[in-house]
Amino acid sequence: MKLKIFKRTGEKKSDINRLRFTGEIPGVIYGARRKSENIKLNEAEFQALMRDLKPGRLPTTLFELHFDKEVLKAVVRDIQYHRTNYRILHIDFGILEPDLPVTVNVPIIYQGAADCAGVKLGGFLRTVLRSIKVTCTNPNTIPSEFTIDIRNMQMMESKRLSDIPMPEGVRPLAKLSEVAVVVAKKVG
Repeated sequence: MKLKIFKRTGEKKSDINRLRFTGEIPGVIYGARRKSENIKLNEAEFQALMRDLKPGRLPTTLFELHFDKEVLKAVVRDIQYHRTNYRILHIDFGILEPDLPVTVNVPIIYQGAADCAGVKLGGFLRTVLRSIKVTCTNPNTIPSEFTIDIRNMQMMESKRLSDIPMPEGVRPLAKLSEVAVVVAKKVG
């Protein structure tokens, strides 16, 4: 996703509030080989990109940041929202280097919940994990999501992280014995 960012001046709270009032989002970019820099970006442009994203995919979305005369690949590392109107207050981008590993949270998609055999027998689906933190050898190996098929799960059956096929160059940082999803029995 392409996004234009600009250098930001002014560190006072009034300067940052003025930015937000004019429809811009203050932020910062940083990386392993780059000193952090204050930036700003157009709120409407970023919101338009966000509307095209599936829920939960922001941490794995690669952004192509156009900054001055350079193009940087980055991922969103942190985003701060206003607590009542959910307007974006601040955003952090982590610059990706092509030869350095990157750590991201990848969402887990549970496919076939409506057809799950255990749920049809009266159980309920309990998703324990919604994402898994992984290290990728380079930015090009970042998976957008992991999928677990749960259609054939029976009552009191679980799926673990070891049931997720990991692509080459992707290493999970969680224990593979962790339970990701379980079909539990209703009590009562």
